[in-house]
Amino acid sequence: MCKKIFIAATGQHCGKTTISLSLIHLARKKYARVGFIKPIGPKLLMLDGVEMDMDAALIASIYGLEEDRRLMSPVVLGRGYTKKYLSGQIAPEAPLESIKQACRELEAKNDFLIIEGSGHGGVGSVVGINNAQIARTLDAPVIMVASGGIGCVIDSVQLNLSLFQQHGADVKLVLVNKLIPKKREETLGYLNTFFESRQQKVAGAFDYSSILANPTLLDLSKLLQLPIRGDQDGRSRIIHNIQLGAASSQRVIDTLQESTLLITTSSRDELLVTASALYNIPAYRSKLAGLVIPGSAPVSAITQKILDDSNIPYIRSMENTAHVFITLTEHISKITADDQEKINLIKSSAEGVFDFEAIDAMSR
Repeated sequence: MCKKIFIAATGQHCGKTTISLSLIHLARKKYARVGFIKPIGPKLLMLDGVEMDMDAALIASIYGLEEDRRLMSPVVLGRGYTKKYLSGQIAPEAPLESIKQACRELEAKNDFLIIEGSGHGGVGSVVGINNAQIARTLDAPVIMVASGGIGCVIDSVQLNLSLFQQHGADVKLVLVNKLIPKKREETLGYLNTFFESRQQKVAGAFDYSSILANPTLLDLSKLLQLPIRGDQDGRSRIIHNIQLGAASSQRVIDTLQESTLLITTSSRDELLVTASALYNIPAYRSKLAGLVIPGSAPVSAITQKILDDSNIPYIRSMENTAHVFITLTEHISKITADDQEKINLIKSSAEGVFDFEAIDAMSR
């Protein structure tokens, strides 16, 4: 018989997929066959010819579950899906039936199945199947994921809890993400006190990690839809700071922080040449991760040669500097299958911070 758990969350960007990735890793230490399904997928991509949610595709790629990709993302809310549903082109019962059938097939071939919800509890209501309804229909006990400090976690869990209770879904455990490390013990103490008084348990927590939160240079290249030139070994480097090179060259260099992506317009020859030279000095290599060079003005020939000879990783954009800066700084980084450093950190951290025995005991 296959055990199941439903990973719910209080909203977007709480870290559900990070939690799912962790729990699959832990479950595989105990169970030979561990599966994954994301019943409602709001973020569409194609994996080997199959429409999937991005998070389901990520899990499939990391854990070699590609043969189940047809089942892992049964309802994908691609372009036009909700309009077709609301206009009657899709039968009212079709989304839930697709989910139930996919879940049955995955249960038949696995010992442990992780079901990951989408966004907050109410996501999916537009097509008649929110997260709470799905958890109850699939008879899967719920783990609620929340992020932040004491008040944020408690308030957001309570807000979402009512919907799950309304539909008869059983929320037994809470997992917390993005704790402030220096406040970890104090925060967990108060959270444990609160949730234990309500017959719930905090079964683990991830601290905030800049490694997990920040993008790689490859992430930003994909965001801008532009290639990385120069040193390709720098593609997987994690960008901890994004700095606008608007001050004097000396001032910009003096204020570089750890693993900085420097944005400097194509007409600033002096700064481009200086950054190119410093990239190959060990003391600056740790600070300077690469360049983004926006602007419609061409880079001068001699500066371009110095840039290329230095092998510094850079992305060239024809957009203006303000547009590029806003695009990069407002981006919320998501883990990809290429982020091996992040994936390894998640797996190793999970072993020390999550009580998998408690999670396994509540599954059914």
